[in-house]
Amino acid sequence: MRGIDEDSGEYLGPSRKQNRREALEVLSLADALAALSENQLGKLPIPETLLPHIADARRITSHIARKRQLAYLAKQMRREDDETLHAIRDAMDAGGAAARMDTAQMHRAEAWRERLLTDGDAALAELLDTYPEADRQRLRQLVRNALAECAKNKPPAAFRELFRELRGVFAAASLAAGETAADDGHPDDDDASDTDDAR
Repeated sequence: MRGIDEDSGEYLGPSRKQNRREALEVLSLADALAALSENQLGKLPIPETLLPHIADARRITSHIARKRQLAYLAKQMRREDDETLHAIRDAMDAGGAAARMDTAQMHRAEAWRERLLTDGDAALAELLDTYPEADRQRLRQLVRNALAECAKNKPPAAFRELFRELRGVFAAASLAAGETAADDGHPDDDDASDTDDAR
């Protein structure tokens, strides 16, 4: 039971509702941790004492037993100080931002590859206007080879290499300019519809 401050008349300590909300937040974090791979967990600042409990939650497949294990994991996590839990959340958020940026670059590379194969030199000129550091000769050669592969029903080696080359171009530009996932180099909706019309 909470005490009351004699001077102000306010309750001392967190309310039962606040305690429940915080407990649910920790349970949600426990569930998120249990869904991560070993590799992803290794990148987070998780105390060694919690790792066996996370491993148990990941291993259990029975719904009720897993729910019980997650509740136990959350209980162990609540014994950690707030800074530790904040550090884990921050690291997970940073990882999520990195993943979103990586996905955005992947979609951008796919969109530009489609445009280069469909629109040829016009698309290449536009790409080079936006990314002047890109290797014109290399891109032109990869486009030519990818089109030849498609015409002859050959394995798509150049098609895949063109994608990797474009991702490299966008990654280098992002690194140099400190761009976020939503940047001006992504073909806009009008460009995407032009590509669809050209098919």
